[in-house]
Amino acid sequence: MNIVILIPIYNDWRSVSKLLEDINSNISNLDCKFSIIIVNDASTEDSSINNSNLSNIQSIKIINMKENIGHTRCIATGLKYIFEKEEFDYVIPMDGDGEDRAEEIKNFVEHINYSPNKTIVGERIKRSEGLFFKICYSFHKILTLTFTGKNIKFGNYTCLTKSTIEKMINDKASWSSFSGSLEKVDNDKSSTPSIRGERYFGPSKMSFKNLVLHSLSIISVFKISVLLRSILFLAIFMFLIYEKISIIMLIPALAVIGLVFSVFFISKRENLNNFKNSLSNISKIDKI
Repeated sequence: MNIVILIPIYNDWRSVSKLLEDINSNISNLDCKFSIIIVNDASTEDSSINNSNLSNIQSIKIINMKENIGHTRCIATGLKYIFEKEEFDYVIPMDGDGEDRAEEIKNFVEHINYSPNKTIVGERIKRSEGLFFKICYSFHKILTLTFTGKNIKFGNYTCLTKSTIEKMINDKASWSSFSGSLEKVDNDKSSTPSIRGERYFGPSKMSFKNLVLHSLSIISVFKISVLLRSILFLAIFMFLIYEKISIIMLIPALAVIGLVFSVFFISKRENLNNFKNSLSNISKIDKI
């Protein structure tokens, strides 16, 4: 069984070196062949990796991008490259900073053994971020469930089947939101508990602005559902407040209208043509 681990990275090479060591030690007893593909998102720092003592990893490739395109699009490009260029059975996308824990790879492999035809998601049961981030993330999940009907409890850390990847690389939403696209194209997923780990080095790069963009990108995948649910909400809300309408009472309605406009604006990030041409942004591929 050939498993490719896909890691997008921008400048965090020290963390990637540590992650590769952790992966190597955690896959030593697994009856699979593991290879690594790192998508270098046009890093400005030296892309050096300590590749000593990685005997359990079959191969390591670094796909160097010409232009910086962002975390999600690096994953999308990596999936397209792997599907078209590599021999594989499954792909595990994971962050390169330690927040996706290498010890949980064995959980994916165990699930593959009794559910080989299903994509497996790492369902978050515990997070390591601060209180403010946790509150914002909980609000994001509630907002997503309310306006899309989707209870998305997973991120990039998943184990994807070939059939799921084929669907994702032909879906424009993958260019904007990994988890939104996966939820859209695959309704028959399995799950395994996953604990969000702590970064190996340095503070988290997920700012409040990026969290808002991340949330809206997921929601925008289901923009038609958002529109229909918003119209229903506004109709019921205006009926209830019709006789006591005021500027203050209109705030919830204005907030929902703002959400709809934001979702449709963010949905413009989805671009199938750019996705199909994404491999042209590769400058070179290094083999380690």
